[in-house]
This record gives sequence, C-alpha cells and structure tokens, in this order.
Amino acid sequence: MYDITIIGGGIVGLATALRIKEQKPALKVLLLEKENEVAKHQTGHNSGVIHSGLYYKPGSLKATNCIRGYQMLIDFCEKEGVAYDLCGKIVVATTEAQRPLLRNLFERGNQNGLVNNRMISEGEMKEIEPHVKGLEGIWVPYTGIIDYKTVCEKYAEKFRLLDGEVVFGEKVTNVKNRNSHSEVVTASGKIFETKLVVNCAGLYSDKVAQLTQPENINVRIIPFRGEYYKIRPEKHYLVKNLIYPVPDPNFPFLGVHFTRMIEGGIEAGPNAVFAFKREGYGKLDIDVTEMLESLSWPGFQKVAMKYWRTGLGEYYRSFSKAAFTKALQGLIPEIQSEDLIPGGSGVRAQACDYDGGLLDDFSIIENKTAINVCNAPSPAATSSLSIGQTVSEKVLSRF
Repeated sequence: MYDITIIGGGIVGLATALRIKEQKPALKVLLLEKENEVAKHQTGHNSGVIHSGLYYKPGSLKATNCIRGYQMLIDFCEKEGVAYDLCGKIVVATTEAQRPLLRNLFERGNQNGLVNNRMISEGEMKEIEPHVKGLEGIWVPYTGIIDYKTVCEKYAEKFRLLDGEVVFGEKVTNVKNRNSHSEVVTASGKIFETKLVVNCAGLYSDKVAQLTQPENINVRIIPFRGEYYKIRPEKHYLVKNLIYPVPDPNFPFLGVHFTRMIEGGIEAGPNAVFAFKREGYGKLDIDVTEMLESLSWPGFQKVAMKYWRTGLGEYYRSFSKAAFTKALQGLIPEIQSEDLIPGGSGVRAQACDYDGGLLDDFSIIENKTAINVCNAPSPAATSSLSIGQTVSEKVLSRF
C-alpha cells in the first residue's frame, strides 16, 4: 500500500513527488508514467524558456507560482549544477496599436515585482538585437533558457535518492475508490493500492480526473499543437537571444517568436493550431475518438466560433511556410523562407470550460481521494517547484 500515487512523469508530477518526499521522507510515494522515460510530452517538447512572470494577472496562481517558482528553479539549478542562461529578452511593439498593450504589459510586470524591466526605444532595441524591427519594446533581463528534460531527470534522481519509487510503462486506465484507499489500475493489469491519488497527467489530466470522481468534471483538455522552424546556422547572427511580439490579450498564446536554445541553435515559432490528437505532434496525426470528443465539447464550439479568424490564420501558417516567414518578418525583416528548416513541435494541454472559457490560470480540483491538477499551462515548467510545493501542501495536510 502506497501513501500517495502520482500519475504523470512530466515536470509538474516530478516536482510534486520531490517536494512531498523532501518534507515527509517517511511517506511511501509512487510515481507512475506510461512512457519509458520522464518528460516525454509537454515538458520535453517546450521551447526551454525560463519565464519571468511578465504576462500574468497580478495575484493569479500563474503570477504567484511563476515568480516564486522562478527563484526556486534558479536555486535548484545552482545547487545541482543544471545549466541555464539568464540571457534576457525583448518584447517588441511593431505597430502603433501595440504601444498601449506594451505599456500595459510593462505595468503588469511592475505589479508582479519585475522592477528591473525597462521600456526601451527603437535605438536601444537595436543595441540589444541589431536586426529587430519595432517602434519600442520592453527589456526583460529575468528571462532565461534551459533544458527542462534535464531538470526533470534531476528531479527524478533526487526523488529516488529519498526512496521515492518511479515506475515506467504503466498507463493508468482506471481508479477504483474503496472505503479506505483507491486502486489505481494500469493497462498491463497491475493494481497499485494507495491512500491518495495525485493527478499530474497533463494532456490527459481531465480523463484521469473523471476516473477519480464520479461527478462530471467541468473542463475538457483541448490540444493545441505548436510548430517550430529552426534557423539555418549561417543565419544565427540575426538573433542574439530571445525576441517576442506583443501578445494578443484575448488569446492565451504568445505568438511566433525567436528563441536561442541552451544546447545551441535558434528556434522560430510556434504557431498554435487545434490538434486532432492529444499527442499529435505531426500535421497528419489523427485520433478520431479524441478529435470528436474535442469538437463536441460545447465550450470548444464556443471558442471556435469566437476565434475562427485567428484559428484559420494559424492553420494557414501551419501549411504555408511563406505565411509563417511573413509573421516572423514582422520582428526581423531580413529573415527569409530559405533561412528556415523544419523543427520540432509540441502539444499544449489547454483547459476549456463548458461555457467556452479558455482557462488562463492553474486549476486544481480536489475530493476525498484525489487531488487533480487539471490545468497547468505555461509557465508550468518555470513554476514547477512552486506548483509542486502548492500541491504537496494540499497532500501533506491529509497526512
């Protein structure tokens, strides 16, 4: 019998497992992961950015966890020798209409305690990123780059040293509630008895949540694929570090941007298109059942009606390299289609409620037998130790 069973070996599940064992080493903690390694999905496919907390509503779970988690992550990396680089980034207003949005963003950063950010002129932007085009910008010195899979491997290593147990290749198919415990059933037929279930299943967090409680969960995970290009090595000089556009305040994605990677190279992207499969990393990856589940969700239908123009634009960029290039040229006019080679892709688990709200904040749903992390979008990787601390406190209050 385990005290706690955590479902999901991404960065949030691993950080939660580590935090629990650090605070209560005597508890018997199991982490189940369906794949054969950690960080196989969202965590292993993200762009490796350490986020500052610039974008998030002051006082929200996103803002507080990002700012607290940012320092926790830096401290962890320093202590454990994980490579990172606080290289900074610029956020660029390219049109007059974006100037007030940029200033609102700057003010939000101030409210979140990012007092070293500063507004910069076109000339100052050119000093930082000589090839960028814009009217004005924000210099964000806090932003950095890192390899989050390496972070996850270190979390797992530390968790095991505290006698935590990680079991790979076990996909959870059912959770049966008994009087004093739960039985977590996997596809291989194994049953793991546990006093408490902690669901950190990412792209399948809503599915696992439905297993842990009979009442209907009011959110559905809608998968959005983000596709990247890599910049050819001979054009790396166009980008020094990180260059972002002013985000659309009505859409929970940051827009195509340029990111220097910790292991070398530069990525451009991502777009954001509805994926026809929760783990659909390719344009032609389709799971008919999952696709129909998403399309039939009333909340997603409302989102699609509201954002159909934006959605069509994203799909157009997905299939048109020229359109993707044009979007990037808004930030760096010199970039050309032939400078881009296909890169990777990731799928974001975007929680959508029944009424058509795209959840912008972290969402944790609890009952007597389970704690379900039902929405942990970006900046969950930056925030992982803080989210893990939050969830572990909820867990430990029951023991």
